[in-house]
Formats: sequence, structure tokens, C-alpha cells
Amino acid sequence: MLKRLFLFATAISLAACAPQPYKATNKVYKQQAKHWSNVLKLQPDVIPADSVAAPDWWAGTTNFNLRKPNFVIIHHTAQQSCEQTLRTFTLQRTQVSAHYVICEDGTIHHMLNDYLRAWHGGVARWGSMTDINSSSIGIELDNDGREPFAAPQVRSLLILLDTLKHRYNIPPANFIGHGDIAPKRKVDPSRLFPWDQLAAKGFGLWYGDTATVQVPESFNTLMALRTVGYDMKDTAAAIDAFKRHFIPSDTLSPAGMLDERGKKILISILEQHP
Repeated sequence: MLKRLFLFATAISLAACAPQPYKATNKVYKQQAKHWSNVLKLQPDVIPADSVAAPDWWAGTTNFNLRKPNFVIIHHTAQQSCEQTLRTFTLQRTQVSAHYVICEDGTIHHMLNDYLRAWHGGVARWGSMTDINSSSIGIELDNDGREPFAAPQVRSLLILLDTLKHRYNIPPANFIGHGDIAPKRKVDPSRLFPWDQLAAKGFGLWYGDTATVQVPESFNTLMALRTVGYDMKDTAAAIDAFKRHFIPSDTLSPAGMLDERGKKILISILEQHP
């Protein structure tokens, strides 16, 4: 019994002495979280109107909850290590962040409460939505964009996505990549990302056998891409983003162009789109 108590005390002591490399920035996180917590506690302001007197009492509704994320945006870090990314996201001067970082070995770092707004999307658009950060969770994968994604990392990602999908009731079509929402600026999570594996588990859209799909003579590729969600300000970039996501092996059709097979795949995706 004494031996067990000794071992337990030793374990507690070692845990207390374990290095805390982000102790200083964790303190900043807590300070900022406290600030926004206090903002939530504020009673709504009276909005004055010129034609009527302001009420001298307040009626607070009893029917509300927190706004929840409705999209998941997947990135690759384009950096050299998980540690480098963690450091980047804890330097205030970088002005970038994500909710989760998944290392190559599968370790998941949850860096920000899911209900808070991370700065991961930048200038982006999906459908009519232009403020992506306000409605999404950002997940960064430790990958430089030139390597296949490690199996442990993909396994951890699938576990995390399953958690997020059920926790926030996120529709399958709303699991997309940074390159989808910012086709002119970004290419992540690269052509090597296994979107088909994710879609097989219900995270994102994919296509089946397109042999029987017919492409109408009147088919408008650009209109179809816009309906899926792509920003069509740069049509060539949007087409390339679609190919990078759904046809990563396509090296034959010219950049900015979709061949017959690509159009069939686009029609298949369009038919699944809500």
C-alpha cells in the first residue's frame, strides 16, 4: 500500500515538473477568453430611436444558446514541423490560428474553443458566405504540401471529424478545403489529400461510377461550379481547385479547363449537393 502511495505521489510530482512550453501564451489565451466571457455577460444596449422614447426597462429573451460552427475547413500547414506551426499560432504578430492542429504522428492539439472564431480562412468565399471564419472550424494538418499525408494523421483526423460532425450536426457537404474557399490564393490541403477516404465516412462529397452520366449540350460548367459553392471571380482558379479536390490525378486536361470526364464528375457532385 505504501509503495502504491509512493508511486502515485511520484507520478503527481513528475507531472507537476513536466515542461510547459506554452505556459506564457496559455496565460494570454485565458485572459482573452475571460475578456470575451465578460462581453457575453453584458446586458444588451438600448438602441435609441428619434421618433420614440427609449424604454426604461429591459426584456431579455429566455430562448437562446451559443452560435455553433457549420463548416469544417481543412488545411495543410506548409511548414516544416508540428512544433513550428504551434509556435506560429502562439505568436500574436502572425495573426493566424486554427482550432486544431494534427501532427504527423496523429497527435491532436486543440488550440481554441470550437465556439470561438479562429483566423484560418482569410479572404475567402463559399457560395454567398464571405466571412468563413465566423461559421467554421479550422483544422491544420502538419504537412508541407509535397508529401502524402501520414496514416496515423488521417486516422486521427477521421476521429476528430466524426466528433465534430455529431457534436454540431455538420452536413457532409460542409467539409471542404482551404483551396476550395480561396482558389486563387490557396492549394491546401494539396492534391495528395485523401478526400475520397473522408467522403466514404461521411465527411465531404464524392462521386461514384460516372459511366452512365450524360453531359447535356447546354451544360454550363461555370454555373455548376458556382452552384457547388466555388468563387467564380477567377474561373480558371475555380476549375483547378475543383480538379485538385475531386480529380487530383488529372494531368492531361489543360489548367483552367474541364474535360468530359471532369464534367461528369461535376454533375455527379452537383446532384448530391443540398
